[in-house]
Amino acid sequence: MVKETPIFDFDEQSTLPLWVQLRDRMAYLISSRYYEPGEKLPTVRKFAADLHIAYNTVSKAYMGLERDGYVTTMRGSGVFVNDLASLPDMGPRVDLMVEEFVLSCLEKGMSYEDIPKIVSKHVRRMRKENEEKK
Repeated sequence: MVKETPIFDFDEQSTLPLWVQLRDRMAYLISSRYYEPGEKLPTVRKFAADLHIAYNTVSKAYMGLERDGYVTTMRGSGVFVNDLASLPDMGPRVDLMVEEFVLSCLEKGMSYEDIPKIVSKHVRRMRKENEEKK
């Protein structure tokens, strides 16, 4: 049996897109065992209807959860929660951090070409500071 869709309070002022907020909240619910390993999540359509958000927003959040190892999609059967204890420790979600950083830079008006330049500048500075400490 699929649990009732939990209530979500989306932060309209956040720089994070709605799908990222949803993915993060779902990751928390899975990590905190609100959703148990092996449990089937609500369908994308049901989730979207219950939360009054776009189908594509929920779909993108589910894809992010699958990419990060929280869920597995079984074609024709649904989306199921993975047993996080059986997954290798992935440490910090570096890809997620980078993606959110890039989105934040773009929202501040930077271009895709500007982002690697500023990152390189800071990496060079930090490397130099680190070498000077040695």
